[in-house]
Amino acid sequence: MADIIVPELAESITEGEIVRWVKQVGDSVEKGEFIVELETDKVNAEIISEEAGVLTEILAQEGDVVEVGAVIAKVDANASAAAPAPAPKAEEAPAAAPAPKEEVKEAAPAPVAPVVEETTSNERVIASPAARKLAREKGIDLASVSPVDPQGRVRVQDVAAHGTAPAAPAASKAAPAPATKAVDESRVEAVKMTRRQQTAARKLLEVSQNTAMLTTFNEIDMTAVMALRKRKKDAFMENHEGTKLGFMSFFTKAVTAALKKYPAVNAKIVGEELHYNKFFDVGIAVATPDGLVVPNVRDTNRKNFAEIESDIAELAVKARNKKLALSDLEGGSFTITNGGVFGSLMSTPIINGDQAAILGMHNIVKRPIAVGDEIELRPMMYVALSYDHRIINGKESVGFLKMVKDLIENPEDLLLEA
Repeated sequence: MADIIVPELAESITEGEIVRWVKQVGDSVEKGEFIVELETDKVNAEIISEEAGVLTEILAQEGDVVEVGAVIAKVDANASAAAPAPAPKAEEAPAAAPAPKEEVKEAAPAPVAPVVEETTSNERVIASPAARKLAREKGIDLASVSPVDPQGRVRVQDVAAHGTAPAAPAASKAAPAPATKAVDESRVEAVKMTRRQQTAARKLLEVSQNTAMLTTFNEIDMTAVMALRKRKKDAFMENHEGTKLGFMSFFTKAVTAALKKYPAVNAKIVGEELHYNKFFDVGIAVATPDGLVVPNVRDTNRKNFAEIESDIAELAVKARNKKLALSDLEGGSFTITNGGVFGSLMSTPIINGDQAAILGMHNIVKRPIAVGDEIELRPMMYVALSYDHRIINGKESVGFLKMVKDLIENPEDLLLEA
C-alpha cells in the first residue's frame, strides 16, 4: 500500500486546495501517472503516483485545503481495478435487503433530522470532511457554526467549540443567519475566489500598504520602432523559425539597458539592507482567465530579440494552459505590464512583490505632436514607471524612464547596448 502525499513545491508554499481528482476509487494507476490537481497560491500542481496499482482510498475531497506532507490517497499495488467494486455493493445490500420495514421506520425518526440538515443547509456550507463528520455525530447544523477562518471555511475545531457552547449563545448565533440571504441571487452571483485570486488580492494590498509607491509618466513616439518592425518582421520570422517580432522585445531590451545604468531600479529591500541585483530577470505580465500572472524572462542582458520573443510566447502559452512552474514565477527583478493591448490609455501599475519598480505600457494613439516647427500626427504611447521611493529617488526614476523613451524612439541604439 502506497500513500499519495502532497509534495513540497516551494519553500513559500505550505498548503494547497484540491481542484479535481483525475482518478477515482477503483481506477488503475500507473507509476508516475497524474492523479490529482492541486491549486496553490502561485501555480496549479499535478500530483503523481509513485507506485502502480489501484486507487483504493481518497482521504481529501475536491475543495479541501491540504498541507504539504499530508496523505490524501492510497494506492494498493496488489489490488486489481475491479477490487473496489464490492464496496458499493456492500453499502447497497443493507438498503436493498428485505429487512423488516417496520423496524427501519421506528429507528428512522431519530436520524432523519440530521440527514435532512446535511442535504440542505450543510451542503451549502464550506467545511472540511472532519468538520462534517463531527457535525453529523453531534447533530449540529453547520450553517449555525461560526468559523474562525476569514474565508468562511468551517473546520473541526469550530464544530467542537460550537458543541460546547451553552444553549443561549447558540440561539443568539442563529440570529445572524439572514446574512447568508443578504445576497439576492436574482441580482447578484456570488463566486468564491480561487486561492490564486485570494493570494493576489492580499499581496497587492500588502504592496500598496508597505511601500512608498509613486508613479512617473512620459510619452514615447513610436514612429521609428513601428517603421523598423514593419520593414523587418517578415525576414525576422523567416530567419527565426516563425518567431514574430513584437514590441515587447524592444521594451525588454530598453528596460535591461536602463537597469544597468540605474541599478537602484533593479534592487530590493531585505531587512535593513539594500540588495542590488546583478542579474536581469524581467517579468512579463500575462492575462489569464484566472487572473494576471508574471512569469520571468531570464537573463535578458544575454539574449537577443528572437530569444526574448520566443521566451515571452512560450511563457504566455504555459500561463494560459496552467502549465507554469514555480521556477517560471520566482526571482524576477523587474516587471513590464502592457495594458495597451486592452485599450488602456494610462494607468499607475502596482509594484510586483518585493521588486523596486514596474513599467506600464499603454495604447498607441495618434496625437498631434510638434516636430520642429511643424505639427504632425504621430503614434504615441504613454508609459508609466511605478517605483518604491524608499529605494529609488525622483532623479533616478525620471532618468530611467527617459532612457527607455530615448532607446525606443531610436531603436538602432539598442544594438549598441551590450
